[in-house]
Amino acid sequence: MSVLPETFAFVLPLALFAFVSSVTPGPNNVMLTASGASFGYRRTVPHMLGISLGVVAMLLLVGLGLGVAFEREPRLYTWLKYLGAAYLLWLAWKIARSGQAGAGQAGAQPFGFWQAAAFQWVNPKAWIMAIGIVATYTPRDGYAANLLLAALVLGLVNYPSVSVWTLFGSAVGRALRTPQALQRFNWCMAALLVLSLYPVLEA
Repeated sequence: MSVLPETFAFVLPLALFAFVSSVTPGPNNVMLTASGASFGYRRTVPHMLGISLGVVAMLLLVGLGLGVAFEREPRLYTWLKYLGAAYLLWLAWKIARSGQAGAGQAGAQPFGFWQAAAFQWVNPKAWIMAIGIVATYTPRDGYAANLLLAALVLGLVNYPSVSVWTLFGSAVGRALRTPQALQRFNWCMAALLVLSLYPVLEA
């Protein structure tokens, strides 16, 4: 009779952790806000799905032992951190240069599903989320089943959480009537993306 309470006792704390980690500002949410403003909600759906399934895949792989590699060779994490920082700077530059997708930028495209999923592997915040869930919120009794449950909870919580930022960006994009106003907004998003690197480089 105590199996269910023991198995699901960690779900609420995990869901709260996943919500806070997903909805607070970070590289993913800054990029989604800019994408929502430039391309709208519907065209940003693959980006959001890529984020959600990307972090779930990362959680499963970390839970299955990938984190051990970082313990044995800490330099791997350091290299990954600076690779991610360089990539984020490049993305910030791309966002700063983007304008209104429908106003003379025929070649502009939002992030695709696979791009967004792959980005999680160089996103320090996604690593912190995955490692935190495995280390703190996944009981060791019945570990495999609990890991799968944790991945399900993360996926269910992450998508609506990041959607908030896309909806916000989409609303902002409709309010910004000129390409110049949208470009200024994107410069602000690019600056926020660069600022999000500060805690990463300090760690």
